[in-house]
Amino acid sequence: MNKAYKFRIYPNAEQRIMFAKTFGCVRFVYNRMLADKFAKKKSITPAKYKEEFEWLKEVDSLALCNAQLNLSRAFENHRNNPKHFGGPHFKSKKNHQSYSTNNQKGSVRIESGQIKLPKVGWVKVKAHRLVEGTIKTVTISKTPSGKYFVSILTEYENQVLSIVPKIFLGLDYAMNGLFVASTGEQANYPKYFRQAQKKLRRVQKKFSRSKRESQNREKIRVVLSRVYEKVTNRRKDFLQKLSTKLVNAYDAIAIEDLDLKAMAKRKRGGRFSFGKSISDNGWAMFTRMLEYKLEWQGKTLVKIDKWYPSSQLCSECGYQNSETKNLTVREWTCPKCDVHHDRDHNAAINIKNEGMKILA
Repeated sequence: MNKAYKFRIYPNAEQRIMFAKTFGCVRFVYNRMLADKFAKKKSITPAKYKEEFEWLKEVDSLALCNAQLNLSRAFENHRNNPKHFGGPHFKSKKNHQSYSTNNQKGSVRIESGQIKLPKVGWVKVKAHRLVEGTIKTVTISKTPSGKYFVSILTEYENQVLSIVPKIFLGLDYAMNGLFVASTGEQANYPKYFRQAQKKLRRVQKKFSRSKRESQNREKIRVVLSRVYEKVTNRRKDFLQKLSTKLVNAYDAIAIEDLDLKAMAKRKRGGRFSFGKSISDNGWAMFTRMLEYKLEWQGKTLVKIDKWYPSSQLCSECGYQNSETKNLTVREWTCPKCDVHHDRDHNAAINIKNEGMKILA
């Protein structure tokens, strides 16, 4: 089984220069190979570029090889699923900066608050958790605000026994509060992005008015990046704690397999009305957390088909009410059994029942 860890690292000035060189070389090799691929050249390898560009020898060779693998994977994904994966595109230094390398005979290891990296040496690391298993690969990344992180992928033996589910939970997606559970509990997501909008607007205005290529513009860009990072970190912290709480309390959790991209593009009155809410609450990130945390404990995440009419069915008698297709209908009374329903709570119960049927 594989497990990933992410720690913040604190490189010195010399190590930051080496990271910058490696980021640039990996980006150069990726873009050069992509251009040669479009030109239909054969036998393209990073080693051939080193003959022409000797400065490529200064950085970790495995990082360049991984750039080749990433490009091959991008073409393969596009070939297998062109609707989901776009074609490979050239990388810009203004985008996310990162590179990956492999552990060979202990070339990557953590000791006494430091991590050893090829061509870089020992770097100070804030390892807040014990790393289990054998280190396979590491990815070094730099955020727009100038922080450095290392992501470590390990492989370890762990025989997880599957649990026969006894305690079930259904979750109905809610745009405003993330979800409503079949127990009636609501996530009450705090909407961190909307909380930061006033500050973002003010800083963004300063950034757009600043002179291009000036030192002041760079300072404002870092401030803007930190505001976005704070929103992201608060969202992740909230979702991590909430997902851990649910996984520890239930044996199986059922959710709908939603097409969030289509929902984000849904229009009302000629304007986009859902995109900001869907992007803010991080439902896709939350479901990924549920999936791998349940898997660690031998539990199950059940995904219900997105066309299942969870909001239309009465959870008591099964009557289907087509009027609830209108999203403005938040409550309704079943004409068959006279039970009054809250739209989201009723849908969560139906999702839970459907999940139990699938597992049965």
